[in-house]
Parts: sequence; structure tokens; C-alpha cells
Amino acid sequence: MTSAFMRMLTFFVALACATPAAAQTVHLMVIVGLAGDPEHAELFQRWASTLVDGATGRLGIARDHVIYLSEQPEKDPKRATGKSTQQEIERAFATIATNAKEDDVVFVVLIGHGTSDGKVAKFNLPGPDMTPASFEPLLKGLPSKHVVFVNTASSSAPFLEELSGPGRTIVTATRTGAERFATLFGGYFVDALMSDSADADKNRRSSVLEAFDAAKLGVARAYEQEGIMLTEHPLLDDSGDRKGTTDPKADGKNGRVASILSLGTAQSADAMPADPKMRALYEERRDLERRVEGLKLMKSGMEPARYASELEKLLTDLALKGKQIRDLEGKK
Repeated sequence: MTSAFMRMLTFFVALACATPAAAQTVHLMVIVGLAGDPEHAELFQRWASTLVDGATGRLGIARDHVIYLSEQPEKDPKRATGKSTQQEIERAFATIATNAKEDDVVFVVLIGHGTSDGKVAKFNLPGPDMTPASFEPLLKGLPSKHVVFVNTASSSAPFLEELSGPGRTIVTATRTGAERFATLFGGYFVDALMSDSADADKNRRSSVLEAFDAAKLGVARAYEQEGIMLTEHPLLDDSGDRKGTTDPKADGKNGRVASILSLGTAQSADAMPADPKMRALYEERRDLERRVEGLKLMKSGMEPARYASELEKLLTDLALKGKQIRDLEGKK
């Protein structure tokens, strides 16, 4: 057997014998980059706040183990811990490197826009952008054997190719750097991590693999609903092969580690109403909200008149759904 194979075999054996990831200490870093316009700023902030609130709420992660860096932290002072500049990001990694232990799980989630010129991919930030080469020494400095790095931006695939390695689960919203349009993946991925619906094995936690699968399906459905060609194809790599796949499996080359790792286990309090009818209305409302978000992100590829018409219809449906919920709540 080759030494590389033996190292990988040893890693999987250790992972299988370790305490389940949900019981380990989790450190979360959420980085929101440049939005470019108010619509994207609103969406990115919503995704980030959903992730931070869910992590510290229903998933039970300690607040001092969550770092949230934003383009405009002054707009979310209760959650944001700093500005998403390269200097602050490097400082945040240093903090986690000091506090995290070998068996802890470290999640890093990038939300925003990315670019690629065919040679170098970048995650867009206020100030200098960061490339995979910028993140490599930061990831290398983490003591944890379980690192999840998720880049939900456009043109994110090169981050997987360059950051892949043992002990790292890398997720990107695109399969090439040429997929450069604004991506929907981040919103669906965050929702899946926070949702019971993505929990396929019903163990009250959504693994990275379950969240990836749910987000991939949500993205494809959103494009199909709007009749637009799919322009983003998410990838996952947890084998260190620097290739990744759009179809990871728990028993496949990629997907084994991702099927074990999660942000945490849902606490006893349910985020959704217990009443089945009310729960269904909440889910229908969230689906409409997600369609509005998706439509806004696909705006640049649509005819203005069609965009305005579809947005008006969705907003009307959303308002009616809200009234249904209020009416039913008023009867209780």
C-alpha cells in the first residue's frame, strides 16, 4: 500500500471511531463579502443572520464560538463581530486557531460574489479580495482535523481545487470559475442546515451532505420554475482529490466525511409551529420568500418586463399567504 493511501485510511478509521461531530465543539465563521447593490446586500445579510441565529439558537453553538464578519457591520450590530476585510478575516482565523482543539469542528462559510479571470479566482471583499492562496495558510494554521469550508459565491470552484486536502470538506456553489452569475446556492444551503426537512435520516441534525443535496435540488427547482438555464452546479470534496463531485454519496469517494459532519443537533424547541395546518402555511410562505430571493438574483438574465411581472405576482402571493397565517393565528 502507498503511504498516501495509508494516511487516508488512518484518517477514515479515526473519524469513524471518534465522538460524533454533533457532540463535539463547533466553531463557526460567517464571512459576507461585497454585495454590489442593495438587493444583494439584503439577501446576503438575511442568509448570514439566519445562519448565525440558527447556530446559536436551535443548534446550541456557544455565541463566543461564532464569528460574523460583514461588509457593513454597523447595520447588524447585535450579530456582526467585525468588518469583512482581509485583515479582520486573518485575525478571526487566528482567534479560532487559538481556541479550537484537534477534535473540534470548524465551519467557514463565505457569502457574496466571486470572480475569476481563468487563472485566479477571488472572493470579493471591501478592500483587497481574497484568493484560494490567501486562505490556504489560514486553513493550514487551524489545529482541527475537521474543517468545513463553504464558498457560496459565483466562480467559486477554483477554491475547491486549491484548498482540497485531508481533514477538509470543501463545498462550492459552482463547478467552474466560468460560472460567474450570482448564485442561489447559499440561501438554500443555509436553510437546509437549519431545517428539519433536509434531515433525511431524522437524527435531528442536517449533515453537510444532507444540506448539500437539499440545496442542489432547491437551486435546480428554482431555475426550472423560472424557465432559465441552470448556471450553477455545486461541488463537494471531502476526499482531498481536488476534483469534487456534483453527486456526493455517503458511501462514495466524496461524501463520506460530509455525511458525518454537521453544525450541531437541533434543540428541543421547534422553529416551526406544531399545528400541521399552520406548519404547512409557514413552509409555503418560506417557499415563496425563497422564490422572491431567487428571482432577484436571476434579474440580470431576464427581460425587465418579465422580471417585474413575476416579482409582482410572487409578492402578491406572499402577501396573501401572510394574511392566511395571520387569520389562522387570530382564531387560536
